[in-house]
Amino acid sequence: MHVMILGAAGMVGRKLVERIAREPDALGTTISRLTLVDAFQPPVPEVLRSLSNAMTFDLARAGVADKLIEARPDLIFHLAAIVSGEAEADFDKGYAVNLDGTRALFDAIRHEGLKSDYMPRVVFASSIAVFGTPFPDVIPDEFFSTPLTSYGTQKAIAELLLADYSRRGIFDGIGIRLPTICVRPGAPNKAASGFFSNILREPLAGKPAVLPVSDGVRHWFASPRAAVGFFVHAAKIDTAKVGLRRNLTMPGLSALVSEEIEALRRIAGDKAVALIKRERDPVIERIVAGWPTQFDAKRASELGFTAETSFDEILQVHIEDELGGRIA
Repeated sequence: MHVMILGAAGMVGRKLVERIAREPDALGTTISRLTLVDAFQPPVPEVLRSLSNAMTFDLARAGVADKLIEARPDLIFHLAAIVSGEAEADFDKGYAVNLDGTRALFDAIRHEGLKSDYMPRVVFASSIAVFGTPFPDVIPDEFFSTPLTSYGTQKAIAELLLADYSRRGIFDGIGIRLPTICVRPGAPNKAASGFFSNILREPLAGKPAVLPVSDGVRHWFASPRAAVGFFVHAAKIDTAKVGLRRNLTMPGLSALVSEEIEALRRIAGDKAVALIKRERDPVIERIVAGWPTQFDAKRASELGFTAETSFDEILQVHIEDELGGRIA
């Protein structure tokens, strides 16, 4: 099977590649070819070099999607996007990358299918940002999407396209609405949600971190390990069981910022918690106020998707996967 990962240099993309390197049969079949694509050079684990081709392309540029799909990959993970804060700050870039690039990809698949029989599986990274206020305390699977950010709007439009193209038999798509991924490794990024990870990752490394919202903010979380598990499972799932509603809200953990901090205290002590500096940011507070806080992800759970159930688990994943099992 030929597997293509768009956004392979991003955090989830890298970890997906690492999972494939560790478990060659993770996707349920033998991978004969692996194409890794991103705007930045994707890293390739040594064990995968013989079957991998890493390329740097901007999916939003004219003709790029057609060139990539000429290779007719059997399974496409579409993880390429710019994050929420950047999409809100740069209107044109957000729509060019998150919407126009996605539409170009979907149409490239359609055009290739018109030449001959071609219908790949497409696993798309969406987001809980497709939901906006007002909504109930616990959002059911049947709740409608009314995003209040440009990023959420771009993802919601892409979800509709994915469902329609799947309905018409152009490809076999499934959209994965990711919780906020925490703890994200590496340096802070431009995501409005980045502070959720920063206030854990930096203190665990003995560094200060800024909390721009109140301790009473509640949000929906899953670890990077769980996120990769979502995509691996989506690649293998029988989409006949998913039905026509091809976009699924993933299971996760609903937790307060204060619960994050208490988990940090239990695992790393008061010294780590003292490194969190409270500096309220009205812009971040306004964005976060429009985000959902808890879901009843019944459909995804019944289809076999799983995530962590406590912040202690999420922190332990970060310590094991990123810190070699030790903290500063």
